[in-house]
Amino acid sequence: MKPPRLARTFRVGDHWRMLDLKTLLMLEFCITALLAVAWILIWMAWRHLYQLKFLAAGFTAIALGLFLLLERGPDPASWRIVTDNLVLKIGLVLLADGVARFLGQPSFIKIGIVFLTIHILLWSAAVTYLPGDLALRIHLSTVFTVAMMGLLTRTVYLGDIRPRVLRWITIGLLAEYAGASLLQSLFVYWFPATIENGPILSDVNAWYFFQGTLFITALFISLLCMVSMRLFADLQDRNTALANEVAERRRLEVELSASLEAERAAREEQTLLMHMVTHEFRTPLAAIRYGRDMLEAVLERPSEAVAKRLTGIDQSVERMTMLIDRFLAGQKQEDSVLEPEELDTVKLMESITQPFILTGLEGRLRFSDLGKVRGYWGDPEMLGTVLINLVDNALKYSADDSLVEIAIFERKNILVFQVSDRGVGVPEADREHIGRRYFRASNARGRTGTGLGLHTCHKLVSYHNGTLSLSPRDGGGTVAIARLPFPGLPPHGKVSQPMEARV
Repeated sequence: MKPPRLARTFRVGDHWRMLDLKTLLMLEFCITALLAVAWILIWMAWRHLYQLKFLAAGFTAIALGLFLLLERGPDPASWRIVTDNLVLKIGLVLLADGVARFLGQPSFIKIGIVFLTIHILLWSAAVTYLPGDLALRIHLSTVFTVAMMGLLTRTVYLGDIRPRVLRWITIGLLAEYAGASLLQSLFVYWFPATIENGPILSDVNAWYFFQGTLFITALFISLLCMVSMRLFADLQDRNTALANEVAERRRLEVELSASLEAERAAREEQTLLMHMVTHEFRTPLAAIRYGRDMLEAVLERPSEAVAKRLTGIDQSVERMTMLIDRFLAGQKQEDSVLEPEELDTVKLMESITQPFILTGLEGRLRFSDLGKVRGYWGDPEMLGTVLINLVDNALKYSADDSLVEIAIFERKNILVFQVSDRGVGVPEADREHIGRRYFRASNARGRTGTGLGLHTCHKLVSYHNGTLSLSPRDGGGTVAIARLPFPGLPPHGKVSQPMEARV
């Protein structure tokens, strides 16, 4: 004869009374709290995996909810029942959201808030109007848990998890927990006495928390394996990127070596060309000097104008010869390039005027601010070359009746050479390139030139630790300004290593 249903029900309850609810709650709380601490430490170690903080928050909330269940009394207030359940459900939502973020799936926060809101409203109503009906609250919790496990299962299935067996193990764990929640609801439905008709869970429900402890531990191991695989994949990617970078650097090193070799060969050719050109310069200079001497010998009493021009020719030839000798000496590093002395600005102006007297252009030069500057030491020949080149450029790119203004003055312990014109100016797009070797502005292509004049000026100014700049002039034209810091070059000894040009 079969026992009545009520008797079978109590036997089931007696069977599960072997598990103590309080003890299992304590065990699950301790394990979950330790897992929360572990996730916090893992997240702090790998901050770039920001998703781990959601997992840590989820485990922490679950541990807090278990602690609230553990320490509440046998007859808790309604608000306390709702609060304890809410904290556990928040932990589950955070856990699901952390897994989704980690696997690159859409966040669960919004849908989780919707589920939580509906669940808490229904739970609050159940606790308020049917405080003794524990079965209803269990069924509501089951619906929420199964829904969250379903979303988690979809996330894990669509997520990039390697190896694949880990994906199916995780899906199996989620299915087990959802199945356990359904089984609890079925037990309550089939055997109402298993909840002892009380307002809260008792020892007969301890089996559910026992399997929950196993689930949370297994899920932690599964998630930890996912993190390990992600870190391993990241390490492989970084190693691959590092290997590619090393290969790229080796390729660039080979290209750089080839470029340096080509540069060295080009410099050797340039040096050879310079020696050839400067050697060829000596021949016409010698012819000019010889012709000047012949004219002086033929003209016993030349007029003042002729004598002045003959003197200018002689000075120009001598100056060019000296510059060639000194640049050659600097290239060979046999002697100093610079020969500093205290600068006399009046003599400097006279020396730069001489070449333009020979060409009849001195009338276009206007000098201003030519006060005596004392205490500056520099190479007068090189500074004279700078000014001659700047004035020559200003005359070349200006109208035939346009004046070129030249000024030398001291400002804030800086010696300033300023040459201003009303010429074609420098296009804005070309300004940053002016001063590079062989570069010529786009509006200067129709005029004769090599693009070496301003490059030479930059280099000679840099020998004096100065700077050279070109800027547009109000009303049209260009203002070239060389700034030379006081006191200039050392007055004693020679400078054998010139600085690079400051363009």
